[in-house]
Amino acid sequence: MIEKTTELHELECALEAVLFAAGDSVSEGKLCAVLQTDKATLRNAAQNLGDYYDFNRRGIKLLRLDDRYQLASRADYAQMVRNTLETRKPQNLTPAALEVLAIIAYKQPVTKTYIEQVRGVDSAYTLSSLVDKGLVADCGRLDVPGRPILYQTTETFLRAFGLSSVSQLPALESFGEQDPQQMTLNELEERQDDGPETAEDTGKES
Repeated sequence: MIEKTTELHELECALEAVLFAAGDSVSEGKLCAVLQTDKATLRNAAQNLGDYYDFNRRGIKLLRLDDRYQLASRADYAQMVRNTLETRKPQNLTPAALEVLAIIAYKQPVTKTYIEQVRGVDSAYTLSSLVDKGLVADCGRLDVPGRPILYQTTETFLRAFGLSSVSQLPALESFGEQDPQQMTLNELEERQDDGPETAEDTGKES
């Protein structure tokens, strides 16, 4: 038991070192290959490391982004990080951008036509803005005449809103009799101020 505990601790330290040096997110497959371990053990080590950061309220936290991991500074200290790096706080997304983002997040992959049918207004500019910010990206084309582009959320979206995967978004059914679209916008508005600060995000407009 002692030997197993020591091995897991060593793996946690190695994982911490690799993610710190990487600066960006690293896939589970890559980490398993580098650290010479299996996914189950890696996930156990990552969970322990993340719990340690959270329990001790450390300045950094471990993010899980689908099947990738990344170290980031804790949102509580985001302003200090920005002040130190002399960068300004990213702008909040507009209501229109949040609306389009909510539609994509819940219904992805979707086409621009679908988004405009839901909103009832032209969404080309807003969609283009979200693509430029890296929050959404094209993921192929729909197999129908004209082959329109399909859009989905990205890893940057998960980081920006403090999510590990889109499955963590509240279920639409949970909104009850309240307007689900408006509730979704409120949820994203709250999260965009609470998301973690990463080296990649610092100084970017959003």
